[in-house]
Amino acid sequence: MGNRLSKIYTRTGDDGTTGLGDGSRVGKDSARVSAYGTVDEANSCIGLVLASELPDDVRALLVAVQHQLFDLGGELCIPGHAAIFEADIERLEAQLDAFNEPLPPLKDFILPGGGEAAARCHIARTVVRRAERETVNLARHDAVRPEAVRYLNRLSDLLFVLARVLARASGHGEVLWNHERRKA
Repeated sequence: MGNRLSKIYTRTGDDGTTGLGDGSRVGKDSARVSAYGTVDEANSCIGLVLASELPDDVRALLVAVQHQLFDLGGELCIPGHAAIFEADIERLEAQLDAFNEPLPPLKDFILPGGGEAAARCHIARTVVRRAERETVNLARHDAVRPEAVRYLNRLSDLLFVLARVLARASGHGEVLWNHERRKA
């Protein structure tokens, strides 16, 4: 691939529009831009998780996820484009099952925390959930392949499980919600 971004600013967006991958222009506040922009934000949050001390298997998985999120952003930026497939969702599910299997069953809600890496993973999870909501909103107005929504749904579940794994690996442990705290 050649030098595609030789000039970072183009001034074409100064009127409040941006170019989609198919060459069309839409408002920067459009549902499509919100969806792929939030996917980009989620990818950045995963980058922040990757800046933490992580087990090698978690690191490798999150790097692969970053590439898939970039693909998903492209799918959302180019109407009609397909980049996320059933096999991608199945791989997430397999990883989710593998990381979840050794964890104890949940009996209480978990608060975001459990050490730096786990807390960052919780932030990434919530941003992925927002990306999912933005993508569902886009699907109400424009064609969106169901794989995009399902991928984001599964990814947020995976990030929740990884936050649990990271909280335990760090020695901080999970932060449980104390629902009894108001009874006095």
